[in-house]
Amino acid sequence: MMRATLLVLLSALVLLAACGRGDASRPASAAKTAASAASGTPEYGGRFVQATIGEPSNLIPPLASDSSSHEIADLLYVGLLKFDKNISLVPQAAQSYEVLEDGRLLRFHLRRDIRWTDGVPLTARDVEFTYKLMIDQNTPTAYAEDFLAVKSFKLLDDYSFEVRYDKPFARALVTWASAILPRHLLEGQDLLKTPLARQPVGAGPYVLKSWTTGDRLVLAANPDYFEGRPYIDEVVMRIIPDQSTQFMELKSGNLDEIGLSPQQYLYQTEGQDWAKEYRKFKYVAAAYTYLAFNLKSRLFADVRVRQAINHAIDKDEIVRGVLMGLGMATGVPYKPGTWAYDARIPANEFDPALSRRLLAEAGWTRKKPDAPLTDADGRPFAFTILTNQGNSQRIKAAIIIQSRLKDLGIRVEIRTVEWAAFIKEFVDKGRFDALLLGWTITPDPDIYDVWHSSKAKPGGLNFVSYKNPELDDLLERGRRLLDQKRRKPIYDRIQELLHRDQPYCFLYVPMALPMVHARVQGIEPAPAGIDYNFIRWWIPKTSQGPELTQ
Repeated sequence: MMRATLLVLLSALVLLAACGRGDASRPASAAKTAASAASGTPEYGGRFVQATIGEPSNLIPPLASDSSSHEIADLLYVGLLKFDKNISLVPQAAQSYEVLEDGRLLRFHLRRDIRWTDGVPLTARDVEFTYKLMIDQNTPTAYAEDFLAVKSFKLLDDYSFEVRYDKPFARALVTWASAILPRHLLEGQDLLKTPLARQPVGAGPYVLKSWTTGDRLVLAANPDYFEGRPYIDEVVMRIIPDQSTQFMELKSGNLDEIGLSPQQYLYQTEGQDWAKEYRKFKYVAAAYTYLAFNLKSRLFADVRVRQAINHAIDKDEIVRGVLMGLGMATGVPYKPGTWAYDARIPANEFDPALSRRLLAEAGWTRKKPDAPLTDADGRPFAFTILTNQGNSQRIKAAIIIQSRLKDLGIRVEIRTVEWAAFIKEFVDKGRFDALLLGWTITPDPDIYDVWHSSKAKPGGLNFVSYKNPELDDLLERGRRLLDQKRRKPIYDRIQELLHRDQPYCFLYVPMALPMVHARVQGIEPAPAGIDYNFIRWWIPKTSQGPELTQ
């Protein structure tokens, strides 16, 4: 699914376990499924099985920046607000809210019918606890900045509070769409050692039932969920770190949903049999893929080198060869067609001749046409592109980049690493030459957490160590404005700087290609995609299948 907030270096953004056919039984017949669904009356029960490409790192949301963790956490926790099908913020745990004093004051009133899954009421004191945890310098989170923008937090009573800002803050409301944490369980805990990281207690639509390392996580419907009990009884997230294996499991009837590769979407899932048993969807993903350079490396310290690599890569070739046309080249970190996207910046600047000139200006030359590119000391230009195991698109993109750079005399090795180790041992610690990864594109264009120089630290999201005082100033100003017309020139300039300095070579925005078993009803595609109303998906009784065996 695509619920995660960050792609994290997302695979969406990123152990094949033995598993029987009972995981996701196909309907007895397509006719029975259609007949049962024709009434339009949702039915409770059943199990929904999907795959995740990596093991979750932590189920306390502020401590995790990987998509696998957030895919699960989004079903376990709630925020005061959430995004609806039109990507607009609406109340969730909040009964209502007010925006006062030109955005400097927010007043929230919570619902009184929400309980943590251990039966304790969720109150404004939990929100206060979460806020204080987020601004605590000892909390190992990459997401503190939005909370640090708050000037004061004031409890009005157990179900109401106010937050004041010293000046308008564009992400003020988005801040409160993040997960609320249980004060009565986490207060005084060492977040790095608490058992709640693997045994979480939330107030969301599902409860973690079991977690078998390297195999699966099983979630059970929360019967007391305040927005209404989910129709589907169980959600099984199988850990399958290879997209091809995921597809084979889908064909075998062991999965209800996967994200298809372009080849699978166009060629391997065509025909009447597939159309009877599965539904395919296609829409522009809120995500982009990029090649990131470690700016602490001597190889990439010179901006001309990074610009040269950008001109050496034919992004349209990647879109054709890797995405089979189901995506678009990009030169910026925003979704094409959105108000923040600067269409003036070229998406593809393939120009090998310019690459050679820039490299020569930076001191890299070839003694003869087939010789390696070397610096003034005779050292060859050689580096490794690191990406996560199991993501065939990224691996194929890396191979195309490797070939193009070879034409310039640059030797590129490609290395893949299991997801959890990839994030913890390499990305977070800055142990890489270059990364091929992806981020989600959030509804608000604020990218402070990824690009501000204060985030260039171990565990920070600015893991390439890009520092630019002008960009810092723009990021700080942009998040303090509410007027879209006044914000637009700021984010245009941010894109100009990122394009000029190339700390990332932005590659492409893919199409999201989910495929879901036809027995699953209630899917209503919208601007937000298909997963926004997951708790309202349902499976007809005739298609619910046997119980899962552990």
